[in-house]
Amino acid sequence: MSFEFLNQLPTPADIKRDYPLSPELRELKKHRDLMISDVITGKDSRVLVIIGPCSADNEDSVCDYVSRLTKIQEDVKDQVILVPRIYTNKPRTTGEGYKGIASQPDPEKAPDMIEGLIAMRKMHIRAIEESGLTCADEMLYPENWGYVEDLLSYVAIGARSVEDQQHRLTVSGFDVASGMKNPTSGDFSVMLNSVYAAQHPHHFVYRGYEVETTGNPLTHVVLRGAVSKHGNTTQNYHYEDLIRLHEMYEKMDVIHPAAIIDTNHSNSGKKFKEQIRIAKEVMHNRQLSSDIRSLVKGLMIESYIEEGNQSIGDHIYGKSITDPCLGWEDSKQLIYDIAEMNAK
Repeated sequence: MSFEFLNQLPTPADIKRDYPLSPELRELKKHRDLMISDVITGKDSRVLVIIGPCSADNEDSVCDYVSRLTKIQEDVKDQVILVPRIYTNKPRTTGEGYKGIASQPDPEKAPDMIEGLIAMRKMHIRAIEESGLTCADEMLYPENWGYVEDLLSYVAIGARSVEDQQHRLTVSGFDVASGMKNPTSGDFSVMLNSVYAAQHPHHFVYRGYEVETTGNPLTHVVLRGAVSKHGNTTQNYHYEDLIRLHEMYEKMDVIHPAAIIDTNHSNSGKKFKEQIRIAKEVMHNRQLSSDIRSLVKGLMIESYIEEGNQSIGDHIYGKSITDPCLGWEDSKQLIYDIAEMNAK
């Protein structure tokens, strides 16, 4: 056999029993889930700002960052709902490099999946306790849903996962807003097909069980830019892209057409400072077109305490060890600017 079986992982029930969410925080999550749902379904005119580090590599600095958002959320509560990014799994294009705290609790040590599951859950719970904000994570591995399903208010499915059958079917059983990114090719049809699949019921195998799902009506698209066959990045956040997406949505048998714009990745060419300009352009286009305003429900922004990124082992507090991020001061000002633009 080519597999060496190292350890049997604890079940989601085991982890949730050992690291429970308090009744008070369960009520907080229920309230936050409803607010976010109302934005996606068009009942609430506020915008979502899903913001935080590229990867949540360190519990102390990530929870520090998230707690800094609490006061800003109070300041902008009439226009913006902040959803902190705590991304505990990091997709890797070639399979090389740091794969996130869920796999590698200490980026400078060997992977430890059991400790990673514990670290993932502890970080999310601590962030909610200290900030009063429930968070977003990327579901890179669908079987991990059970470990965090009582904690997350938003789930992202990445560009490399969105064409995968198991991801699509698993999202159909989620009960929170779930964003399906366009694939790296940029194909809108692939992305919209994934939304269709996740919004409808399914019967499949999940974690060793035969299961049925009812469909997730809060599934929507996330535009993150693309990479051409020549390796060049192409953007899909411009006015014309959003109008085209609106027209394609109208031809699909889905409900609650909605889009989140990822301001980094291929949309920015990973030039992290460009996120400021891109976010403002998207907000401006919402002012120009009622169709775009009704479609675009928010922005996804990569941000941390210190701007840019660092190599693993540099030990700069609050600085990304994966993709470069906006720094705190720029991020704070951008949130206020988004709130002001949404009020117009």
